[in-house]
Parts: sequence; structure tokens; C-alpha cells
Amino acid sequence: MAKTIVKIAEELCNGCGECISPCVEGALALVDGKAKVISEELCDGAGVCIGHCPVGALSLEKRPDVVEIPEDIDRDQSEQEVLHCHLCQRSEADHYLLQVRKNGENRWVCTRCLPALIHG
Repeated sequence: MAKTIVKIAEELCNGCGECISPCVEGALALVDGKAKVISEELCDGAGVCIGHCPVGALSLEKRPDVVEIPEDIDRDQSEQEVLHCHLCQRSEADHYLLQVRKNGENRWVCTRCLPALIHG
């Protein structure tokens, strides 16, 4: 499945910052005087920011949406993939699991462990 995200042509960007506030997801920021996509995960690809760029430096780009978590996936007797919380090892049959990203790694966490992950 492909994901659409904003692409910024660095050579066209003049660093005006007009695209930053329309991005309600917080995926854009000014870095070293240029607009940058600082979080592809947060970018919803709606392109609201594109219309605010006075120099046309923003466009939409389709990227493959690939999530690899091989160490968290098992197979049950029916050969279906079964995910486990990386903190308590409960399976998705026991609790709802949510995908989280921390320190550049994708993981699955159950709703029971999520507050501890957020609040420490």
C-alpha cells in the first residue's frame, strides 16, 4: 500500500515558513533556513501546506508504506500471523495492539502497557 507525503524541493524553498502552520500534523519544520519534512509518519499527505508555498517548492509524492517487524510476528496453528506486545508478550488475541515507533524502531504495544511506555 502506498502512502502519500509532502516532498519539498530544497533548491526552490526560500525558507519563508508559510507552509509550517497549515500543517496541523506537525510534520513540517524550518531546519537550517529551509522547510523540511521532519516526520514522514505524521504527514497525512493531504497537501494543505502546498497552497501556502509562494514559490511552488512543495509537491506530493507516493511512497511505499512498509512496516517490518519480523521479531514480533508468530504464526498460530492456522498459519495466520499473530502479533505480540514487545513489553509483556501478550498476543493480539488478549489485548488490542497499537504500533508505536521509538528510537527509529517500529514495535507493537498492548493497550495495557501503553501508559507505561508514554509516561515512563
